[in-house]
Amino acid sequence: MQGRNSNSKTGRNLTEHEIQDAIRLELSRRGIITFRENVGTFQTEDGRVIKAGPPPGTSDLLAILPGGFAAWIEVKTPTGRVRPVQENFIRRMREKGCRAGIARTVADALAICGIEVTA
Repeated sequence: MQGRNSNSKTGRNLTEHEIQDAIRLELSRRGIITFRENVGTFQTEDGRVIKAGPPPGTSDLLAILPGGFAAWIEVKTPTGRVRPVQENFIRRMREKGCRAGIARTVADALAICGIEVTA
């Protein structure tokens, strides 16, 4: 399980995508189903621009916890900034009884999910 934010082989900081992949892998190892909230834009043959994905501010990952509970995980690098719309989404999800928060490491994500991390 990773709790660090650098690649042990290269010494460089992990990207948000790499942190997200590490989180998804660790949650999968623990039997937790995780969905990545994809966002994208594409153009149709007739020139229309289509935006696909969840509403702005939706967290990067949705983890389905035992008992059917949801955990929303916003993944950031150690220096990544959380936008107000993301903070608002997390607050709203917590108000609805979901677990939600910012994860800069795998350990952060596990804590959001209510999973105790042992050394």
